[in-house]
Amino acid sequence: MATMRHIRSRIKVAKNIEQITKAMKMVAAARLKRAQDRVQAARPYAEAMDEIMARLAKAAAGEAEHPLLEKRDVVNTGILLFTSDRGLAGSYNYQIIREVMELAGDYDKAHLKMYIVGKKGNIYFSRRGYQVVQTITVNSNVASLSDAQNIMNIITQAYAEREIDELHIAYTRFVTAMTQHPTIEKLLPIEHLSESEILKEEADFLFEPEAPALINELLPRFMLTQIYQALLESLASEHGSRMTSMSSATDNASKMISGLTLTLNRARQAAITKEISEIVGGAEALKG
Repeated sequence: MATMRHIRSRIKVAKNIEQITKAMKMVAAARLKRAQDRVQAARPYAEAMDEIMARLAKAAAGEAEHPLLEKRDVVNTGILLFTSDRGLAGSYNYQIIREVMELAGDYDKAHLKMYIVGKKGNIYFSRRGYQVVQTITVNSNVASLSDAQNIMNIITQAYAEREIDELHIAYTRFVTAMTQHPTIEKLLPIEHLSESEILKEEADFLFEPEAPALINELLPRFMLTQIYQALLESLASEHGSRMTSMSSATDNASKMISGLTLTLNRARQAAITKEISEIVGGAEALKG
C-alpha cells in the first residue's frame, strides 16, 4: 500500500499537471476564437471563387490553356499535408496522417513526394522512409496570406518543373471545437471546375474579356484561395482539438486529485486508528 508521503507527492504532481493543462486550455480557447473568426470570414470568398471559376469553366468549354490545367502522364505524385508543429492536440495529427497513409498506400514510395506544413508530419513520414521534399513552418498564431503564397510558390514551381505530375492536398476541415473532418482533395492539375454543383442551375453569363482569358488570369488566385482556406481550416482545427484535449486532461487531473485525496484521508484515518489501538493496548498491558 502506498505511504502517505507517496500519496501527497502524487497529489502535488497531479495539481501541477492540472494547472498546466488548464492554462493550455485557456490559451487554445483564445487562439481558437481568432482562428474560427478567420475561417468563417474566408469561407464566403472561397465559395464565391468556386462559383465564378465553375461558371467560367462552363463558358470556356475546354478552350482555356494554362500550366495549372496541363494534364500529363503521372510519374511522380505530390502530397501537400497540413499538420501541427506541437503536440498535445488530441487526435488532430493522427487523423489526417492516417488518411494520408491510406492514400500513400496506392503509390510507390520512390514516386511519392511530400510537402509538409508542420513538424509532426515531417517527423512521422521521414522516419518511415518517405521523400519529404520540403517542410514548411507556419506560425499558427499569425498565419497570413503570405504564408499561403509561399506554399503556392513551392508547389507551382515543382509542378512547372515536372518534379510532380499531380498534387493532393490533405488538411483538416473545421466544423466545431469538438468536430474536425480530415479531408484530401486533388489540387493539381485543376480539373474539377466543371463538376461543380453550381452548374446545375440554369443560367447564362456573359464575360468580358472572354472566359478562357479570365480563367488564365484567375487560376493562380483560385489555387491560392484553396491553399489559404486549407491553412486556416487546419489551424482552427488544431486549436479546437487542443482545447478539447486539454479540457479532458484537466478534468481527469481533477478526478485523480479527488481520488488521491480520498485515499490519503483513508490512510491518515487508518494510521490514527492504529496509533489509538496501540495506545489502548499499551495502557491495558500496564494495568495487567
